[in-house]
Amino acid sequence: MIPFIIVTLFGLMIIGVPIAFSLGGASIVGFLLTDTAMQALAQKMLVGIAKYSLLPLPFFVFSGNLMGQGGISKRLINFVQAATGHITGGVAIVTIISAMIFASLSGSSSATTAALGMILIPAMVEYRYSKGYAGAITAVSAELGMIIPPSISMIIYAIITETSISKIFIAGFGPGILIGLSLIILSWYLCKKRGYVGSKKATHEEWLAALKNSWLSLLMPVVVLGGIYTGLFTATESAIISVVYAFLLSVFVYKELNFKKFCKCVEDSLITIGMITMVIASAAAFSFLLTSEQIPQKVAALFAAIAPNSFVFLLLVNLLLIVCGMFFDSTSAVTVLAGILAPVAVAFGVNPIHFGVIMVVNMALGCVTPPVGVNLFVACRIGQVSIEEMSKELVPYWILLIADLLLITYVPAISMTLPNLMG
Repeated sequence: MIPFIIVTLFGLMIIGVPIAFSLGGASIVGFLLTDTAMQALAQKMLVGIAKYSLLPLPFFVFSGNLMGQGGISKRLINFVQAATGHITGGVAIVTIISAMIFASLSGSSSATTAALGMILIPAMVEYRYSKGYAGAITAVSAELGMIIPPSISMIIYAIITETSISKIFIAGFGPGILIGLSLIILSWYLCKKRGYVGSKKATHEEWLAALKNSWLSLLMPVVVLGGIYTGLFTATESAIISVVYAFLLSVFVYKELNFKKFCKCVEDSLITIGMITMVIASAAAFSFLLTSEQIPQKVAALFAAIAPNSFVFLLLVNLLLIVCGMFFDSTSAVTVLAGILAPVAVAFGVNPIHFGVIMVVNMALGCVTPPVGVNLFVACRIGQVSIEEMSKELVPYWILLIADLLLITYVPAISMTLPNLMG
């Protein structure tokens, strides 16, 4: 029965059926095959989304859209440009640092790609960077939007596995900083080798002007994330505060968010939230079927038979997740696989928070690998460059990201030091 359900799921996804309806269709087939009352399908879907832990998601999505339309992201980029744009490969390094800052506000790699690409890809082309490289560095930097909290994929993992959102947020900082710094070093080397120069060095007055114009934007991640980690408010409360902060800043300070832009933010947010909610609801019903058929236990037994220890298990998981990331979007992969693999990881002695970070880093890598790398297509559209030209420029970055992934996988302290310190 289960093989038929799995074939149905992947068959629907391969022919282009949205993931929410693919999961729902496979669940319906499973309920019919097991003679389970169809009322239970609706009940499981409702239970899947009637969770307090799901509340931060819509607010972080809305906050990210407000920042893009309200001028907050633009001011952050201008500040980083003034501070570091003059060094070798300056605009590329500005892109990476801006991605690290914007990631702590948006929670989405595709949103980060769009926000940075609209400003920085033309800037890099102006400084004679190749279009392929400009698109590549934008796409690969934006993957940090999925790793540095708040991350939508981390929230989904926490909901599926019933782990702490706050702890997995904290765990994302170490890997995010590691990947960001390694990208900066590699970009500096490649840009120096190719002769990509920086922009004109900002004067002291220009630097102060950029800081004055952006300091309220720079305070946003401090206020939002600092409140979580100091225990002043929960993840849900921080998400609401991020919306309020972004709205007040965009409307009353920067005065760039008019009624038309606000409506656009609401529309885009509702579409994204509706899609994610449908996926989670359908996944809840699908997970019920898998659990009732003891699939996690069977997968655990399979891995135990072929993986003698956690080292081999994590290697196999990484290979599986990299392949899945190449063909499925992060929401789909995390939703389907987290409930199956996380219990197996725990059985092998892997901390569920650490395993969640491993999953998210793998999915972030999937955002910049063909054929379904969403960041690549966003950057291609903005930079008007072919996927083939951009992929050639991505090869050294793929090698680097795989090396970072292995470090994060086998050195748990990178992820777990901060959560352990904060209890």
